[in-house]
Formats: sequence, C-alpha cells, structure tokens
Amino acid sequence: MNETRRAIIEAIADGPVSGPELAERLEISRAAVWKHVDALRADGFEIEGKADGYELTAVGPYNGPTVEFGLEAPFEVEYHDSIGSTNDRGRELATEGAADVVVLADEQVGGRGRLEREWSSPSGGVWMSVVCRPTIPPAEAPLYTLAASVATARTAREAGVDARIKWPNDVVVPVGEDGDYRKLSGILTEMEGETDRVEWLVVGIGVNANLEAEDLPEGSTSVSEEANDVDRRVFVQRLLEEFESLRSDLETVVPAWRDLALTLGQRVRVDRPGGTLEGEAVDVTDTGALVVRTDEGRTTVSAGDCEHLRPV
Repeated sequence: MNETRRAIIEAIADGPVSGPELAERLEISRAAVWKHVDALRADGFEIEGKADGYELTAVGPYNGPTVEFGLEAPFEVEYHDSIGSTNDRGRELATEGAADVVVLADEQVGGRGRLEREWSSPSGGVWMSVVCRPTIPPAEAPLYTLAASVATARTAREAGVDARIKWPNDVVVPVGEDGDYRKLSGILTEMEGETDRVEWLVVGIGVNANLEAEDLPEGSTSVSEEANDVDRRVFVQRLLEEFESLRSDLETVVPAWRDLALTLGQRVRVDRPGGTLEGEAVDVTDTGALVVRTDEGRTTVSAGDCEHLRPV
C-alpha cells in the first residue's frame, strides 16, 4: 500500500480527522489528501466525509490494501481476483529480486500441490504464496515449510477447527482415533540457492476456508464445514503474523510442530525415492525429517509421501 495512504487510513481509523490537518501532518496539499482518500475508497475502504473530517467506518472487500491494513507483519500483498498459480507468480517475483511479498488470490485456475498434483482452488479459499529471502543454509529450508504448517494450524484452531499436522506439510482435521483425517490445507515450498545459502524461498499455502462440501475434493474439509465462515482478510493476517513470528525464531518451529502433529505415534507408510518404508512415526529431527521406527531400527526420512495406517 502507498505509504501516504497507509498513514491516512491509520489516522482516520481512530476518529474524524480534517483534510487540512491531514495535509499538515503529511506535508501534502489538501487536493492530494482528497485524491488519496478517493483511491482508498476505490480499494474498498468505507470513508465518510463529516463536518469534522474524514472517518474510516468499515474495511471493505478481500484485497491487497485491506489485508495490509492492520497487518502486524512486514509483508506487501499483491492481490489477484484470479490467477493461474500464486507459486508461479511468486517465483517470477523472487527471480526479479522481490522479498517479503505475498501473492494472494481469490481463486487459482492452475493450482498445484506436491508432486505436481492438481490443487482445487475455487473462490472462497485462501490461496497465497510468500516470497522470502532468508539468510539460512539449504538444510534449514524445510523449517519454513514446517513454520507455514504450524502457522496455518494455529490460525485454523483460532477459528474453531481441531487442526493438526500430517508430516510433512498437510494441515488436517482428525476423524476418529485411528489416525484418519480430512485435509484442510496444503503447503508447497520451492527454493533457489547455492550449496551454502538459500537465494529465495516461495512458500505456497492453500487453505479450504469458506468452501462448501460439494466444492471440496474427496477426503477434504474446510474451515466453514468444521466451524463457521471466517473473515478471510483477518484469517490471512493472523496466518502471516504467526508465520512471521516463527520464521523469526526458527528454533521454536520444531517444538511447535510436535505439539500439533497428528502423525507422531501413528503407524505410517512412507513412499520414498528409494522405496517404501513402514513403521511407527516417533519423532522429527531439528530440520523436520521424520523418524520412523521399524523392526530393523530407526530410519530418518527427509522427503516422501506419508500415509497413516490403521493400528495393527
């Protein structure tokens, strides 16, 4: 959001402020104040012009400026009504040198998950990708994926959903006591870097927010199906604020992930490039790899497709 407009909206959010006072505070002309107020109205902010000045009366639709307003995290939001893939756009921005930009869309028409699987992304969900330029070695990059899953689960839990995490990157809602679940959210992280440093990360997060059952793939659920419709603007803000807190202190990520994990303690089957592994998921390492106990001992799995199995 334009910094002058940000200053105006923050000023009038607390009550009426006159045009001349705004002009003096911001060292701009009264005509410039009027043009900025008009632009804010076009962005969806409901601003009344009263005898004693301008006053913000409501924050309007789900878009970039309204998400940025009140966001307590250092992200710029690029919003699209419709886009092929927020991750594709995020990669474009990353290669251009962007940092701390969130690509947000009402719908994706070419969304994808892990292993290039199609990801249904209709209007009503939360579809976004966060462009990051962390100063970390590549071995720590998976912590950003875990941080995103923790942030998503925490935000969903605030909305009343019993959200848990299935290794490595799915946020799910448990069904029964045998490790079954319905999928609520998926995360896809893409990276460019050298052997000793990360150049950029794009963390894609898709959440089934305000979607009805008939709009969901089999085996999935949504925030609205589990609890109630949410204000997506506020949901995105809380998710980004949680993500910012976690990425700023990576040592907290794995303990937070363990607290929310549905996978730990479950019998699992992990499909790896080197073959299939079955056993009990007992822990994750400091870099997010899954530790599986089998009859032959413990095996650490850094990547793979994990399926929960029914207890023997």
